[in-house]
Amino acid sequence: MKKVLAIILGGGAGTRLYPLTKLRAKPAVPLAGKYRLIDIPVSNCINSQIDKIYVLTQFNSASLNRHLNRTYNFTGFSDGFVEVLAAQQTMENPQWFQGTADAVRQYIWTMKDWDIDEYLILSGDHLYRMDYSKFIERHRETNADITLSVVPIDERRASAFGVMKINDSGRIVDFYEKPKGAELERMRVDTTILGLSPDQARQSPYIASMGIYVFKKNVLIDLLDANKEQTDFGKEIIPSAAKDYNLQAYLFKGYWEDIGTIEAFYESNLALTQQPNPAFSFYDEKAPIYTRSRYLPPTKMLNCTVTESMISEGCILKESRIHHSILGIRSRVGKDCTIEDTMLMGADFYESFPERESLIGNAKIPVGIGPGSTIRRAIVDKNARIGSNVLIVNKDRVEEANREDLGFYVRSGIVVIFKNATIPDGTVI
Repeated sequence: MKKVLAIILGGGAGTRLYPLTKLRAKPAVPLAGKYRLIDIPVSNCINSQIDKIYVLTQFNSASLNRHLNRTYNFTGFSDGFVEVLAAQQTMENPQWFQGTADAVRQYIWTMKDWDIDEYLILSGDHLYRMDYSKFIERHRETNADITLSVVPIDERRASAFGVMKINDSGRIVDFYEKPKGAELERMRVDTTILGLSPDQARQSPYIASMGIYVFKKNVLIDLLDANKEQTDFGKEIIPSAAKDYNLQAYLFKGYWEDIGTIEAFYESNLALTQQPNPAFSFYDEKAPIYTRSRYLPPTKMLNCTVTESMISEGCILKESRIHHSILGIRSRVGKDCTIEDTMLMGADFYESFPERESLIGNAKIPVGIGPGSTIRRAIVDKNARIGSNVLIVNKDRVEEANREDLGFYVRSGIVVIFKNATIPDGTVI
């Protein structure tokens, strides 16, 4: 794997994950209480012995850059690196990144100097554990120019992905990005060719791209140079290459979830609390997910009831009930609170006891959840200040609402409290 260079695409403005992306790049969004989305593909690379990793990003990249610099440092051990390449304007390229392929094209001059054979293109907003070495070995065995990692998928979700047809040897003969209607129906295939049972094939009659590609070095360079008007891999580069290049499909059989929307992000996080056998587990010693070491103290729980939940380190919880929830690092929950079906992202810092007493004495609200508050089916971003006796329960069953001036959004019926927001005492949402 020393001959592979990984390129992680940080995505665009992250509008589908707004407001979690208001102050941070999409790959920097917190995950599972203590991780960030970017930790998933980077950890998969490290576990696959791929240690040359570029992360391409364009929006709000400061916190992402800080996280990567503090977390991944191979200095003195190898020539490996994890480095952010942020969008920049130059005389040759006066435009910002126009798409996934354009982002790689603008920095290909940096990447092509490495002595490597393949480029591994990854997305920064998926939850999965994958050994890329097996993926790349299949690419080499079939002498493919491009190999796509694929999963069988049902009709309800198929229109959100690139879908394809393959022949008996696994070669891709047709590819269409996010088809709908008649175009979607045309891409229906018998997925027993992938090894599915007849029942499974009926439930998942489409082959979807995971947005994970491996290119021969010269093939990617030639495609980007010859098709400068093409700016996106899924919509343009891959479909047009299917005619003249050997495109192969690699079936991924593990758990994989695109968590690029608020609803998918919320559901995937809370699914981590399932026992036994959650769909995705961080408890795998052979393929750990890495993140920044923070050296926080153990969590303190004072007369609490906690069920089906994950509590990160450094939290302080007092006489409260926590059910089916995830509490991020440094979360503080006051007395007589109820937290259900909720993701608290925690805080970036602690406020000392005198600081908190001073804030309360001056009719201000400390970081954390104030006493007597109830939160259900919500995401509370970092450093939020929730007052006493607050109800965040979506009492009117609103599906979509923009209350940015009040510090929250409602997306797919899920209340999302902004980072650094203050919700006054007694508020009902």
